[in-house]
Amino acid sequence: MADNGGTQLGAESRSNGFAWRRLWPLGLVAVILAAGYALGLHRFLSLDTIIREHATLKNWVSENVWTAALSYVAVYIAAVAVSFPGASLLTLVGGLMFGLIAGTALTVLGATAGASIIFLIAKTSLGASLRKRANRFVDRLARGFEESAFLYLLSLRLQPIFPFWLINVAPAMFNVSLGTYVAATAIGIIPGTAAYVLLGDGLGAVIAAQEAANPGCAAAGNCAVDLGALVSPVMIAALVALSLVALAPALVRRWRRNGRNQTS
Repeated sequence: MADNGGTQLGAESRSNGFAWRRLWPLGLVAVILAAGYALGLHRFLSLDTIIREHATLKNWVSENVWTAALSYVAVYIAAVAVSFPGASLLTLVGGLMFGLIAGTALTVLGATAGASIIFLIAKTSLGASLRKRANRFVDRLARGFEESAFLYLLSLRLQPIFPFWLINVAPAMFNVSLGTYVAATAIGIIPGTAAYVLLGDGLGAVIAAQEAANPGCAAAGNCAVDLGALVSPVMIAALVALSLVALAPALVRRWRRNGRNQTS
């Protein structure tokens, strides 16, 4: 009996140790996020800072384009991987620095890589535990992923309803493969990313106009920049198209369900 008790205690200890070992990546993310706040990095992600540093950023790109591109992607990966707030402003910076095409490509690369990192961390650390504590909302997600993980995740990415960080970790509770996750994320975030990058691409001209009207405002970071003024008819049309595209996965799933019902 004593031997059996010792064996059980040893097994529980090993099990708990294994659980703690699985949680260390999540703990590291929490430490990095807390350190970022403690260092005040979140204060640098503001429109005033972008306005104040826009000339420096543009010069850096013109003189060291590859270094600037790699640095931008690395910062974006880190920000998304630890769920640091301000991804939208980083996307504006990407448009300001690299323009629409390159800015969109680099941002999608960074966002997809960062999201994949936190997805893998959540999947290995908490995926099974979170699934066991499922509620109605999670059950609804489960049904969607079971029907078609790619299409369901794609529809979630295309619809800007849920926070980006939530969609990064939600698939970790289900049997979603890394390949499916990466593909659906990369494709699904392109339209929204392009819209923000387009805003950033036009930001430089707005700052230049404000600087001409109010010399010194850029250096002070207080130019009167209204992002709403950057929304063009082309962007509005693109956002309308995005809303229509977001309906496509749901229509495909319904069509597949109807097809299965008719054959059964």
